[in-house]
Amino acid sequence: MRYAGASVKRIEDPRLLRGRGRYLDDLALPRMLSVAFARSPHAHARVARVATDAARALGGVAAVVTAAELRGAARPLAPRFAGEGFTPTAWPPLAVDVVRFCGEAVAAVAATSPYIAADARELLVVDYEPLPVVASVEAGLADGRVLFRRVFRQGDVDGAFARAAYVLRETFEHGRCAPSPLEPRGVLADWDGETLTVWASTQTPSILREALARTLGLAEPRVRVVAPDVGGGFGLKMHVFPEDLVVAALARRLGRPVKWVEERRENLAAASQAREQRMEVELAADAEGRLLALRARALSDGGAYHVYPLTGALEPLGSAGILPGPYRTPAYAYEALAVATNKPPLGAYRGVGMTMGAFVMERLLDLLAERLALDPAEVRRRNLIPRDAYPFTSASGMVYDSGDFPGALEQALVLADYARLRREQQEARAAGRCIGIGLACYTEYTGMGSAVFRRRGMEDVSGVESATVTMDADGAVRCAVSFPSQGQGHATTIAQIVADRLGVSLERVHVLAVDTHTAPRGSGTFGSRAAVAALGSAGAAAELVRARIQAVAGHLLEAAADDVVLADDRARVRGVPDRAVALADVARAAYAPPPRGLPAGLDPGLAATVHFDPPGPTFSGGVHVAVVEVDPETGRVAVLRYALVEDCGPIVNPMIVDGQLHGAVAQGIGEALLEQIVYGPDGQLLTATLMEYALPKAGDLPAFVTGHRETPSPVVPGGVKGMGEGGTIGAPAAIANAVADAVRHLGRTVRRLPIRPEALRPC
Repeated sequence: MRYAGASVKRIEDPRLLRGRGRYLDDLALPRMLSVAFARSPHAHARVARVATDAARALGGVAAVVTAAELRGAARPLAPRFAGEGFTPTAWPPLAVDVVRFCGEAVAAVAATSPYIAADARELLVVDYEPLPVVASVEAGLADGRVLFRRVFRQGDVDGAFARAAYVLRETFEHGRCAPSPLEPRGVLADWDGETLTVWASTQTPSILREALARTLGLAEPRVRVVAPDVGGGFGLKMHVFPEDLVVAALARRLGRPVKWVEERRENLAAASQAREQRMEVELAADAEGRLLALRARALSDGGAYHVYPLTGALEPLGSAGILPGPYRTPAYAYEALAVATNKPPLGAYRGVGMTMGAFVMERLLDLLAERLALDPAEVRRRNLIPRDAYPFTSASGMVYDSGDFPGALEQALVLADYARLRREQQEARAAGRCIGIGLACYTEYTGMGSAVFRRRGMEDVSGVESATVTMDADGAVRCAVSFPSQGQGHATTIAQIVADRLGVSLERVHVLAVDTHTAPRGSGTFGSRAAVAALGSAGAAAELVRARIQAVAGHLLEAAADDVVLADDRARVRGVPDRAVALADVARAAYAPPPRGLPAGLDPGLAATVHFDPPGPTFSGGVHVAVVEVDPETGRVAVLRYALVEDCGPIVNPMIVDGQLHGAVAQGIGEALLEQIVYGPDGQLLTATLMEYALPKAGDLPAFVTGHRETPSPVVPGGVKGMGEGGTIGAPAAIANAVADAVRHLGRTVRRLPIRPEALRPC
């Protein structure tokens, strides 16, 4: 059978469902120590003194370290960025003299159990001298704390606004949120005197290895990073953090294994956060509602430091770049800024940059439709890029390789039964109910390679991915890749791709956990790149192995290699089904050549490694339709129905794609209605637990109705596109438009995410 395109059950799930997963906190080594971090209660303060005697005296404590003890053992994290407008920062392993956000680590305790380490942490006495706090973008700008600035202009923007029939000017905001993976961060390090081995809950083993080697002063071959099972990442775990450096430095210092597992309070207070941004935007349109130009100023709260390796440029640059979306916009000018504040750094989170861009653009289109008395679907029809216009260069300079948004819009409207929804809405409003319908179209850059990261200016992400495919002597297949899974189903989809090319059954393919000592070098799993990377690396490596198998099999069967067909774990001669040999026998011959040897020029073995630099980005996209009801007395929002159409090119596994969409839409709904990290004017975190930081629950969500289009990309192998972030890009915009539609007659609108109930109640 052909596996690609089939809804194959995830082959990794039986092990996980039986409790046989091996996550970071499941790992234990002899003589292992646990680490607890002492963190600043102040958003900005001078560290006058750290008294450690009482903590050191507690039984079971092996070490207490501050910045002074680690000086020279680990350098700060200082991500590099090429280009103008960038102000570098250095995030120290432990705060040196000054803390710059509430939750920054000032000391670490290593003890024989996590409980003793936590008790010892409470015995530390730290004297602080509070300093003025910058807790907002406005204050940061006024203080000149610009971390990043870039300006862009394309086309006659001023002329377009001068001749426009309609001009909209709006300011939109997005609150701060937390990625909140089910498994928090964690790292285990062991130093044997020659090699540092690190097990980490990470999306980016190669990037982590490079950072550890650089900051600890080790050659890269002396650092080994292993990614065990990882319980979610959502962008958070693609970063390298100071805690990673401290744990590794402690392992070297003490000559014992050292482990740290993040507490949920730490995750909310000290891990990278996401989204916080304000965008001031203007839209110009002609009398028919066709876009003429955009102006935007994207202003991001970057926190205290640039996050490694992406820097604080990622969020504002991504939002400004994607703002034109899937629409024809002749002229565009933007300014993108990141400003330093006394908060944790802003980093990647599912849909980074694109979520804000889609929210702003889709709200503008609904406001334009309202001005013109048009249906929101109609204003989109007038502006969407037609299918025959691809490749299409967007107003921000991005080259969209493929797409069919007019078709996706019509498909989504049919899937949602849009005309019936509008009739039901009118009936409900006549009965006094506040029902709203929201549309959102978005495009998503996926499958980025080195060219994209260099163009952005980011120097610490190579963009290359790799895979080694090996058929062993018994005919079983091993696949080692550079990009680990955090629950996406890589072991299944990669096995589908490899099995099809080698003609073996799916259960004969084993995708290995990523270990930098055995897997080839790469970048990692982020940015909806895995499907593209899998085809370009594992798929290509399997093709090379296939050619070797055909050569050996042809030699055994006395047939031309091109006439050998691989299927059902056998090699057959095309047109002569009786002339066949088991692939296990072919593999055995490849490793232990028969008396007459192997074909001329063919070395023993069946393995190939491919390093793949994706030529993208390739752009996927979708259309979402949301139906909500707002309680006019309380402002509470209920999501009643949800339909979407996703176009990610040819689908490797539809079941996994639907699962990714469902999870991402759930996160997007949470982002739109519930989730917000809140800081007081003194920089104190007010949402420090999951009692205050509200995550979506099953009862908050409707059933999702999904449809697919498969517009192949002409630039990547197999025409596939990424799609893992689409739900978090489209859902907030669709929910925002639906809520705005529901409360328009009450004199309310939506300009900020998340949408708070108190903002929807009548005056």
